[in-house]
Amino acid sequence: MDIVTRQATPGEYDALGELTARAYLQDGLLDFGESAEYLGELKDVAKRAAAADVLVATDGDTLLGGVTFVPSGGPMADIAAPGEAEIRMLAVAHDARGRGAGDALVRACINRARTTEGCARIVLSTQRAMHSAHRIYERLGFVRTPERDWNPIPHLADITLLTYELTL
Repeated sequence: MDIVTRQATPGEYDALGELTARAYLQDGLLDFGESAEYLGELKDVAKRAAAADVLVATDGDTLLGGVTFVPSGGPMADIAAPGEAEIRMLAVAHDARGRGAGDALVRACINRARTTEGCARIVLSTQRAMHSAHRIYERLGFVRTPERDWNPIPHLADITLLTYELTL
């Protein structure tokens, strides 16, 4: 397999939105009260691309996955502070898992962060059940930052997101 990571093109936005939504749904990651609203956010790649960098992993003409890289704040940042980039909405198609697409996408974000002026670290939030993603992050040098864990939906106490960071 020859995985290529690059900026998503507008012609890929719909397919990437569907891939992302399907990955989250199939993994049972949208089992909370506000899930319909977040499902819409996952599908709206054009909105993400207007405010951040949306990257894809491909093998030839096959879309394997995508990620949103937030270089420095803005409307797509959840937890990034000044001097931090953020990784959001990492998703890999179920039939492409275990082939290195997730790893390639996270590495592409690390490379972008290293070339972003003033960027000292990368941060991200993840759900407890995203074990495969946790393994990728830890293998690439990210460390847990439990002091930054947070709940995006305060009235639902069981949706605490775990946080990681990588100092560049």
